[in-house]
Amino acid sequence: MVRVTGLTCAILVAALLAASAPAERRSSPALAKLVGQSIMSGMDGTHPDAALLGRVRRGEVGGIVLFGVNIATPAKLRALAAELQTAAAGGGNPPLLITVDQEGGSVRRLPSGPPVDSAATMGSRDDAATVRSIGQATARYLRAYGVDVDLAPVADVPDSAGSFVGTRAFRRRPGLVASLATAFARGLQSGRVAATAKHFPGLGTARANTDVARVVVRSARSDLDRRLEPFRRAIDSGVRMVMVSNAVYPAYDGSRAPALFSRRIVRGLLRGTLGFRRVVITDSMEAPASSAPADGPARAIAAGVDVLLYTSERGGAAGYGRLLALARASPDLRRDLAASYARVISLKRWLAAQ
Repeated sequence: MVRVTGLTCAILVAALLAASAPAERRSSPALAKLVGQSIMSGMDGTHPDAALLGRVRRGEVGGIVLFGVNIATPAKLRALAAELQTAAAGGGNPPLLITVDQEGGSVRRLPSGPPVDSAATMGSRDDAATVRSIGQATARYLRAYGVDVDLAPVADVPDSAGSFVGTRAFRRRPGLVASLATAFARGLQSGRVAATAKHFPGLGTARANTDVARVVVRSARSDLDRRLEPFRRAIDSGVRMVMVSNAVYPAYDGSRAPALFSRRIVRGLLRGTLGFRRVVITDSMEAPASSAPADGPARAIAAGVDVLLYTSERGGAAGYGRLLALARASPDLRRDLAASYARVISLKRWLAAQ
């Protein structure tokens, strides 16, 4: 187990990013490492095995997402993050994005840390300054344990109290959700933790959870557009990441492609209409709607996504192999991966800045 102080971590991150700079000044890194920066992998157990550490060292992984089963204690999380970052450094790679869902209430991978209140409870106060301070406290807590990406806030606007989103949403008014989601994101990012507005273009009118079912959101375009306000406000305020959902939105894309595979939704609506130029991450690539197509990783990248989120270690390894094989055969995919690489490296440089 590796013990690394906060100062040593900062030096390590700076050295890793400096090491990646020569590759950027050329055209791009080797294809294998280019692909790796688009993979966020889950992890088995509370300690990385030799296979995962080897993949990290070879640059086949750009980030790790951690769940409650991976975190024995906060102190062990700090050592885990340091060990993973040391493996990345050993291969001369950029630092990993160490990622959790720390939304608040019951959705906290570190249950001893903030936010104690759920988004719904925070929303009941309608106090943006307080929500921003909660975001700041959350960033301090996560950074202390080596985490630098929070898959929060939820920017969905539910259409009823019975929505499956439940207490994860701030409230049911787009303007209030926009104000509070943006405040939480600003608080996180003031502490150099990347916030993630999710689940674009919105799951507020979905009738089931996309993690366990194929979901079609049948709302009219005018209703969907109205519920985009929290995403628009978060983007305008500088949110660093947006997560795109697995649901199908016929009003936005008549082809009925899930949002994460839809050029109309990612390139057209998110990057075009809303002007988002930063990192787009998928919801789970192992969910029912996104796990079936063999070319799913390439379809998501072609749609305008930068990072593919795999919730298991096995899924991350398989997704990497599939994307690498597809990239070897497609100049267009290699071009898209190079653009994604640049956005991911920009995010990592921002995270490393003091």
